[in-house]
Amino acid sequence: MRTRILTGITTTGTPHLGNYVGAIRPAIAASRDAGTDAFFFLADYHALIKCDDPARILRSRLEIAATWLAAGLDPERVTFYRQSDIPEIPELCWLLTCVTAKGLMNRAHAYKAAVDQNVADGEEPDAGVTLGLFSYPVLMAADILMFNAGKVPVGRDQIQHIEMARDIAQRFSHLYGRGRELFVLPEALIEESVATLPGLDGRKMSKSYNNTIPLFEGGRKALRDAIGRVVTDSRLPGEPKDAEGSHLFILYQAFATAGEAAAFRAALEGGMGWGDAKQALFERIDRDLAPLRERYETLIARPDDIEDILLAGAAKARAIAAPFIAELRAAVGLSRLRGPVQDGAAGKKKDKGGKAGRFVSFRDDDGSFRFRFLAADGEALLLSGPYADAQAAGADIRRLRELAGDEGTVRAEGDSYVAVLDGREVARGASFDDPAARDGAERKLRAELAALAAG
Repeated sequence: MRTRILTGITTTGTPHLGNYVGAIRPAIAASRDAGTDAFFFLADYHALIKCDDPARILRSRLEIAATWLAAGLDPERVTFYRQSDIPEIPELCWLLTCVTAKGLMNRAHAYKAAVDQNVADGEEPDAGVTLGLFSYPVLMAADILMFNAGKVPVGRDQIQHIEMARDIAQRFSHLYGRGRELFVLPEALIEESVATLPGLDGRKMSKSYNNTIPLFEGGRKALRDAIGRVVTDSRLPGEPKDAEGSHLFILYQAFATAGEAAAFRAALEGGMGWGDAKQALFERIDRDLAPLRERYETLIARPDDIEDILLAGAAKARAIAAPFIAELRAAVGLSRLRGPVQDGAAGKKKDKGGKAGRFVSFRDDDGSFRFRFLAADGEALLLSGPYADAQAAGADIRRLRELAGDEGTVRAEGDSYVAVLDGREVARGASFDDPAARDGAERKLRAELAALAAG
């Protein structure tokens, strides 16, 4: 069974060399694993929490999308989309907000850090704190739970947010799940081996420190100039250098083979001058980045092509999100008023005449009985196996209605999904070339069955 992994990229800046080595390169490599179902999204709603410059966010979305695609992200293999193109995410965020305790949000690290800084500065505790910053973990939970991601790669400072997402999911299921979990509970995926690169001044490379080495921005010249500004010690050419303590060696290792790194170490310890070392570092990094930079420059010059890729990714994502949010809406009582509706005051049912999903029985040419389940829009979502008599088919139809497509009844299997009763397959969906399309149809089936049962 494939593991679904979800990665969000906040669109507030331009990727640098540290982003590439620490996040982009390993994430793209992981997405090529046959056992991985990878979701990558541009977290542009999250960006609004940190940035109020529309031009910067717009440009950042373009640059980050182009960077990931140029670095080798395959939009045919993964689901690559903008957060703001999935309206089901903010809707889920609100559903989750309504079950999330304020006390849980009070304990969020980012909020507590802002309060502590305000107190230290003699300000009101909540000075400058927006509701976006305060409730950030709920939006992050919606990002993850919308697609039932099993693994979420994060830094150690984000582990708390994954734990909060689990807490919120469990609370929601407790209130509305009728005895079943509505979400996959996510786990934090900590990459201990991911490299952290030093910046120009030796501290961790970060836009916050203004010590970054550009990845593609400014081309080869900007890369060469930045490497030329990396801080070194005062040892002259001919004097042995401390390779392990050299920022240049750490940067070189991030791109070199073991043999290349050993040769560079030997050259430093043998007295290579810092100027020659910086030139060698530039040439080694540029050897890897040059073809990626060429693709990046082509992509950045064709924003319409990037837009098409992101919209196609959003369509794949919404094929999963739309039926799932319909299921969740039904769970909380927000489904459409179709079929019999319970009158909460009088306990009577009123027929609103709405159109709902339905089971249709028929007889095959060989005399056996079958049934189909049709969605409200007429799409066939299930076809049963043959039955010797109509009564047996009818009994299974009644049980499927009652069970409302719970996890034990409807499950993915290969390129399709099946309905199972007492360990036997009774019906099956169509075959799908794309797992995302299969999952979307399965979600739609669950939502339709849940709505039918609620009616």
